[in-house]
Amino acid sequence: MIEIKNLTKRYGDLVAVDSVSFTVSPGEVLGFLGPNGAGKSTTMKMIAGFLTPTEGSIRVCGHDVESAPLEAKRCIGYLPEGAPAYGEMTPANFLTFIARIRGLENPANRIREVVARLGLERVLDQPIDTLSKGFKRRVGIAQAILHDPRVLVLDEPTDGLDPNQKHEVRALIQGLAKDKIVVISTHILEEVHAVCSRAIIIAGGKVVADATPDELEAKSKYYQAVSLRARDLDALKEALNGVPGVSDIAIDREARVLTVFPILGKSIFGPVTQRLHERAIDVTSVELESGRLDEVFRTITQGGARS
Repeated sequence: MIEIKNLTKRYGDLVAVDSVSFTVSPGEVLGFLGPNGAGKSTTMKMIAGFLTPTEGSIRVCGHDVESAPLEAKRCIGYLPEGAPAYGEMTPANFLTFIARIRGLENPANRIREVVARLGLERVLDQPIDTLSKGFKRRVGIAQAILHDPRVLVLDEPTDGLDPNQKHEVRALIQGLAKDKIVVISTHILEEVHAVCSRAIIIAGGKVVADATPDELEAKSKYYQAVSLRARDLDALKEALNGVPGVSDIAIDREARVLTVFPILGKSIFGPVTQRLHERAIDVTSVELESGRLDEVFRTITQGGARS
């Protein structure tokens, strides 16, 4: 388990992380979200023992990161933002170097296993500087999992990757999460749905939300809303006025979509579709919204980021 209590980091008068507390249990993939400058990377660096907190405590697998740093770091695999490595080294040399630092005995078999898992065979002897972003990220993840840690701390693991590379890295994280604690710092909201079982949103150095992705989406004004497309949106809006449980109807003319919003706690899909049937209204599509995480994120974090 990761246990964080009242974690604070100050730089002079700037409070980058402000009394943050949370725990993460085995089997969880925690998405650590926030706008740029919110304190995500600073928190990740403190968990990994890279930065010393001003106040508060961090325990990883029962070890205090400050008083027992070696014991804690043996449990952690850390991928910093940007996946830095020695560019003149090849992946083969780099992983051998990491294995020595980690004190692995007879590391050859473990290196082969990790290389195969990450699909690094064809670039093993290329200088890391010559690799694509996707392969550089794979090398970074390889060094993080080489010692088979119980905890993975991944800072922006898919930032800058193309859609195919993002899919590959996310699939890898999902595979690793089966028997590990995984904490992922990201500002990419689609990442939360792709790999996370839980999300913490931080803004202005403070935790402002802690819930599952579905629970966060349920806070959206779009939760259980109904979006429709039709040739005449104005006529459609007029026909839907007065449907029970509806709080508002909005037209997005650029997207050519009409959205019917429910009163909090009301289900309006049935009444809306019934009105369409009664009036014989011709629509080209009807969609029940599950909520929009980006809208919840903006609402929660608006004005909360710090540089």
